[in-house]
Formats: sequence, structure tokens, C-alpha cells
Amino acid sequence: MTWTLAQRAHKMNPSVIREILKVTEKPGIISFAGGLPSPKTFPVDAFAAACETVLRTDGSAALQYAASEGLLALREWIAGQLPWDVSPDQVLITTGSQQGLDLVAKVLIDEGSKVLVETPTYLGALQAFTPMEPVIASVASDAEGIDVADLVAKATGARFLYVLPNFQNPTGRSMSEARRQALVDAAKAAGLPIIEDNPYGDLWFDQPPPRPLTARNPEGCIYLGSFSKVLAPGLRLGYVIAPKTIMPKLLQAKQAADLHSPSFNQRMVAEVLKDGFIDRHVPTIRALYKAQCHAMLDALSTEMAGLDVQWNSPDGGMFLWVRLPAGLNAVELLPKAVDKGVAFVPGAAFYADEPDPRTLRLSFVTASEEQIRIGIQALADAIRDAVKG
Repeated sequence: MTWTLAQRAHKMNPSVIREILKVTEKPGIISFAGGLPSPKTFPVDAFAAACETVLRTDGSAALQYAASEGLLALREWIAGQLPWDVSPDQVLITTGSQQGLDLVAKVLIDEGSKVLVETPTYLGALQAFTPMEPVIASVASDAEGIDVADLVAKATGARFLYVLPNFQNPTGRSMSEARRQALVDAAKAAGLPIIEDNPYGDLWFDQPPPRPLTARNPEGCIYLGSFSKVLAPGLRLGYVIAPKTIMPKLLQAKQAADLHSPSFNQRMVAEVLKDGFIDRHVPTIRALYKAQCHAMLDALSTEMAGLDVQWNSPDGGMFLWVRLPAGLNAVELLPKAVDKGVAFVPGAAFYADEPDPRTLRLSFVTASEEQIRIGIQALADAIRDAVKG
């Protein structure tokens, strides 16, 4: 039997991160590679209690098929948490925010459509968009995110701009207030829709980020959120906030994909959230991640002394971005680092075009402070060996 693949199937690519995670399963490897939340933050006891309550009080409904839009109580909670006026009818529950990206791609992208992204951008978004066969164009970006002048120059004919304003994956950078407003104003003037992805926005260390882009122009934006980073990724629950004009098509795409996200999981999350749990829980995540981030920054300052290595200092989230000395390639460095007991993600996979081979992403949230110190020391040793040739 010969199977003939659709043309779009040839456009699909494996996740570089998932492939690297296989390497990190080797005993003794300290991994800064995965974008995984710390399991220390998972509220197991709260979900154990919620599970018992849901099954006892509403078990039949929890285990039955459900509305494609999602549980009304959960959609109402989400709408009420957002800093702009949102109706629950504008909230679509998705099977992780990754599904939100897939639905956006199916509804908004035709073959040959121009799509704009940051430089670099989230690998999972590139995976979701690419099978729809767009032309993906990178917009020049700096420490504050999108270069607005370059955006204006490239906006003509683009279907949308995809952007992560808060503690971006992979770089950890955040947009300033001034840059956000300038970006929204420019996109609005150009008639350019924005897809705002915000899985990390609650993970700030000292102060919350500025208002979302969507809050500044709700009719011109689609907003993606997730429970993966503030509760647990295994729930596979995210959400899309969209203008009422486009929500019907997103809903139809959702129905075709999986009918609905797990109703049991939705009811458990709604039960956990109903008494203000999230306001007590998320500060504990922030405190843990802040300490781990500072441990990594301190280790980098100590261990990279004398090396021409550059890195940023994020104000929240799970990642920081490193640039190696001239002449080094992060893909080539990775196996040498693994041999020394540490893993990372090479940055090239996060570029839509013209990758910077010297870049790499480090996640600081799943390693202890002692592991961070040892891992960064091993990474520095690998870099020194590579510099020596």
C-alpha cells in the first residue's frame, strides 16, 4: 500500500525542542532545554479535592460530551479576569493555547498569505502556521520587541502579526508601554490584525507588565491565553478571545478539530478557580521563578567571565536568551555541552528566516539553584573548549 501525503503534510516539521528533550533523558543531564513549568508549582491537592467534588456533584455532565465553546462558568471567569470589556461569547476554550494557534492558522491563512512574526519567535507558532503554506516574514526586533518602523514597511498585504509581548518565548523580553502603544497604533493605521499570545503574562517578578495589546484595540486583535503555566500543562486547557465577527469561524474550526476540549478538565479548573485560588497560588510561582532566574543570572556572571557571551535579564517568565562568541554555532555546541552534562535549545529553530546561529535559549524553572550553578559551569566549560578549537 502506498500512501499519498497531502502537500501540507510535507510542510510539517518536528519540534526541535521535543527532539532535544529525548537527549536530556540521559541520566545525569541538567536540562535548560524544555519549556516546561516546574512541577513544584502544580497544585495537586487542590485538583484532588476538585476532582472529588466534580465527580460527586456533577459527574455525569463532566464525563459527557459538551458545548464546543467551552464551559460557561469557565468562560465567564476568564472574561472577568481580563482588563478590557469581554463577553463570555467571545471566549473559546481550546485544548491548550497551541490549538488556538492552529485554529487561527486554519481560519486566517491561505496558501501564499503573508504572515508577520517577531525576530525570533515562538517555534510552536511556526509549526502551526507553516502547514497552511504562508509566506512568513520576520519583522526586525530589539530588546523591547517589534521594530515599529520595520513593521510599517512590511505590513502591506499581511494577514496578521503574531506577537508575544510578555516575557517572550524564546528570548524572555517584554515590550515597554511606549512600544506597545506605538505598535497598536501602527497596526490599526495599516489595517493589520494582531494575534497576541500571552501564556507567560502572569509570571512577572516585581511588577506586572503593561496592558495587553488587545485591550487597546479589541476589534483588531485575537488574544490567546493558557492555564498551562499557572496551573498545569497536563490539563491541556487554553483559550482564545476574539471579536464577535470572527468567533463563528474559529468555533467551526474547533468543532472540526476535536468537538470540544475535555469537559471534565474544564469543570475541575472552574472548581479550583472559583474561590480566588489563583490569586493565592500564582505569587508562589513568581517567587520560585524569580529566585531561579537570579540564580542563573548570577551563575552566568560568574562562569562566563572572560568569555564574549551576552545574555539578557528578563523581568518574568521562564527563559533567557544567550549569544555565543563570534565564530561559534549553538547547534554544534549542543552535543559538546551534553557530553559535559548540560542541555539547551539552539536559537536557530526560533527564526522564520535568517537565523542567528550564535543564539540559544535557557530555561531556568525546572532546575534547582544548585543544578543551575553546576549546569552553567558546564556550559561555560563547553564554550571555552569550543573557543579554543
